[in-house]
Amino acid sequence: MFYSGGYADLGDGREMGPKRQRIVDQGSSYYGASPSSSFMYNSSPYASYIGQPPPFPIVRLRGLPFDCTEADIAEFLHGLDIVDILFAHKGGRFSGEAYCVLGYPLQVDFALQRNRQNIGRRYVEVFRSTRHEYYKAIAHEVSDSHGGSPHPSSRAKSYDEEKDMAEHTGILRLRGLPYSAVTDDIIDFFKDFVLSEDKVHITYNSEGRPSGEAFVVFANPEDSRAAMAKDRMTLGNRYIELFPSSQEEMDEAISRGRRADSEDERDPPAHTGVLRLRGLPFSAGKEDIMEFFREFVLSEECIHITFNSGKRPTGEAFVKFASPEDSEAAMAKDRKMLGSRYIELFVSSPEELNDALPRSRSKK
Repeated sequence: MFYSGGYADLGDGREMGPKRQRIVDQGSSYYGASPSSSFMYNSSPYASYIGQPPPFPIVRLRGLPFDCTEADIAEFLHGLDIVDILFAHKGGRFSGEAYCVLGYPLQVDFALQRNRQNIGRRYVEVFRSTRHEYYKAIAHEVSDSHGGSPHPSSRAKSYDEEKDMAEHTGILRLRGLPYSAVTDDIIDFFKDFVLSEDKVHITYNSEGRPSGEAFVVFANPEDSRAAMAKDRMTLGNRYIELFPSSQEEMDEAISRGRRADSEDERDPPAHTGVLRLRGLPFSAGKEDIMEFFREFVLSEECIHITFNSGKRPTGEAFVKFASPEDSEAAMAKDRKMLGSRYIELFVSSPEELNDALPRSRSKK
């Protein structure tokens, strides 16, 4: 079952095991079938490889969100035939990398054109890979699963169970919205519930554009729990993920968009000595951030890593430099790598830092 420019029925989002076994068993002959009907990508797929076996059609993705699903990758590579997706783990934790087997070698070039485009708020890097790397990754995942480490499917299962067990406050966070979605679209998505426009809050990113997320305030916790039945259903051509949320998380997301609007009015924004970091690996500690800014004198007290209402890292942090001149110079590190992640830097303020302090805690 290919993804041919659309979504397959993913179930829990990790249903490619039987197909993967066919690939391993049959080798390159698996790709010997006639091209599928995908528009423009499959025309004469082997024309460039007459007289020699075609290369194994696989790419490696790096920098994926920690909660990325196959549906997210299918959307990211929309229009290509996805035969298999393998999420890679290290030490029992998702590494942020995945291998994606495509229908035909020609499609690898199209996949590479998606390099550094976003899944959610993350830059995703796309690299050519090989059959050997893919088989090695499969062997590693099998070895880990035999040793008791989480397999991708079990990780997704535990992630769903965690959502089911979460406390409901009457507020849900929606992720994966079409950027063109408006309040009426969301009200129609939840048409089984009584909602008014003032109960729907679409959020915006630091550039003032729709973030693909929204918050919905239901009449009571029972309604929000019942609305979770819509998790991973479609709005337009997008899967919508639902998460139990809180008033605190919603207020912070809304105020973040307002701050972005006010920042846009200043050209350029004035440096105050405080920078906000976005896109941090979830395992990053204060020492990692100090090493990232090793050209500057920083102490652990200058670094504030933020956490969500579930006490998990948000992927953001605030750093207070010795002076505005230092923070301005540190902007040279914008979109540089920390581990496998691009780190985005934004001019911040003591006020924004103080707002974030209740959501930070010591982490070394």
